[in-house]
Amino acid sequence: MDHQGEFRRAALESGIPDDEIGRFSEHLRVSIGLFGGGGGSPVGQVGGSPRLPVGMEWPSAGDIPLPLFLSVDCGALPRIDGFDLPTDGTLLFFVDQERDHEDDSGRYARVVYVPDGTGTAVAQAPGSVTVREPDDLYFELRAELPLWLQEGDEDWHEYWEDLDWEDMSPFQQRLARYMERDLPHLAELRALAYDLWSSDAFVVIGGYADDEVVNGIAEQTLAGREKAGEIPAIPIAQWYSHLEEEKHRLTSEWVSLARELPAYEVFCTGFVIRHDDLAAARVDQALAVTAFEAP
Repeated sequence: MDHQGEFRRAALESGIPDDEIGRFSEHLRVSIGLFGGGGGSPVGQVGGSPRLPVGMEWPSAGDIPLPLFLSVDCGALPRIDGFDLPTDGTLLFFVDQERDHEDDSGRYARVVYVPDGTGTAVAQAPGSVTVREPDDLYFELRAELPLWLQEGDEDWHEYWEDLDWEDMSPFQQRLARYMERDLPHLAELRALAYDLWSSDAFVVIGGYADDEVVNGIAEQTLAGREKAGEIPAIPIAQWYSHLEEEKHRLTSEWVSLARELPAYEVFCTGFVIRHDDLAAARVDQALAVTAFEAP
C-alpha cells in the first residue's frame, strides 16, 4: 500500500501546502506494531520454541545458549515503503537480556533468518534456557518520527524541554530554524500522522532506531574517523554538536529491525540494521542493545 500517498492526500484535504507535506514526509516512517490478544491470523509470537534449519545448533554465546525472544512471519507482515523486510520466511530474535545489558559486545544477541522452503524442525531448548510460554502477536501500523520532531513527553522525550536558544548546540539551532521556517504546520501534520496510524504495540518492527543505539554508533563513527585522520580532532566544546549531526545522518543509514518499547523496571531490547544489510537479508549484521529503565 502507498502509505506516503495516503498521508499526502489526507494532508492536502486539511489545506496544508503540498511542498510542506513533502518536507514532513521525508521524516515520517510507518512501522509495524505487534501486540497480543488480537483477532485474525497471528503474524508472530513472543517466546515458544523456534523452528530452526535441520542441523542448526541452538544460537549461543560460547557455551551460553540464548533465549528466544521473538519470531515473526515475514510473509504475513504488510509491505512498507523503504523497509526491505524479506517477503517470506521467518525472523527469529534471540537474546540474553541481562547479559546483553551488561556487555556491549553484542555477543548475547542473535537474529536468524529462515527462508521459506528451508527444512526445519522444532528445536529442543538446552536445559539452561527457560522457554517462555508462547503468546501470539498481531499487527497494526504506527507512525514514527525522529526524536527531534516528536512532541515533548515528560516521561520519555525531553529533546527541547527547557532548552533556551543560547544553550542549544549549533546543529540544534539549525533544526529549530528548519521547523519554524519550513514546517509551520508541524503540529497538524504530526497529529494527522498519528491519527492515521496509531498503535498500542509493545514490540515494533521497522521505524526509527532507538536513540541510545544510534548515539553509540555515532560516537564510535566519529572517534574512528578522528583516529583515521579523515576529520580533524573535534574540540570537546563542539563534540556534542558534531554528535547530534552524525546521529541525524545515521538515521537515513540505519533502521530498527525490531524493538521493545520502553517500560519501567524491565529489560527492553532493540535490534538495528543498515538498510543495505536488511535488503540483502544479512540479518546476522544486526546490532542489539538492551536497556533497563528505572524510575
